[in-house]
Amino acid sequence: MSRTPFVAGNWKMHKTIADAEAFVSGLLPLAGDVDDVQIGLAVPFTALQAVVDSTRGSAVRVYAQNVHWAEHGAYTGEVSIAMLDELDVHGVVVGHSERRQYFNETDADLRKKVPALLAAGLEPILCVGESDAQREAGETEQVLRTQVVEDLADVADEDLAKVTVAYEPIWAIGTGKVATPQQAQDACAFIRSVIAERFAEQAAQVRIQYGGSVKPDNAAELLGLPDVDGALVGGAALEPASLAGIIDGARA
Repeated sequence: MSRTPFVAGNWKMHKTIADAEAFVSGLLPLAGDVDDVQIGLAVPFTALQAVVDSTRGSAVRVYAQNVHWAEHGAYTGEVSIAMLDELDVHGVVVGHSERRQYFNETDADLRKKVPALLAAGLEPILCVGESDAQREAGETEQVLRTQVVEDLADVADEDLAKVTVAYEPIWAIGTGKVATPQQAQDACAFIRSVIAERFAEQAAQVRIQYGGSVKPDNAAELLGLPDVDGALVGGAALEPASLAGIIDGARA
């Protein structure tokens, strides 16, 4: 089945509003009218409105980097789905390994976040992945199965393909290490097989990104793999030309 590649840049805690607007100004001439790759920017909360406004009418879609599942409440420092929806964002990255590691985000949290986003018509990018120690212990598939099954447990079968899954081996994030093409393909194919245990037709449609030190010079090889449908990009997404190079790799 043909799946539209999806390349999303995750800025993490980078870029002021001015920085964000300058980035968009640099990216749009390079990729603003691309129609065969879905392009996303996962932006800090403070810059969301500016990036939404700056990208209107272009192919670029805008994502937040976190959200709370509750409609409202005494959750100091949190942001609700309705607050993001009001800004016209397209979706949210959830479950990033840094959220799991540094902020104690759990599979139980994600089990609530993913269906809540879908109910509001927003696109979840669900991150899953194993640590270096888990891979060395032969636990990669066990970890991925647990995360995928638990995080999607309350998503209706017919909605599974509305979730983008980002496989990000934690040992390859910001380290310069990159999974070999075979490692990336094997992990993404395994994730698809776990989803297929619930609904094979939806599994064939689910887009699975690879994330972990993706750069313009390795993008075409990684994104050309049968079960890799795009990339969730960190450091290499901080410069417009670099992200545009990865988008070009997805088109190769």
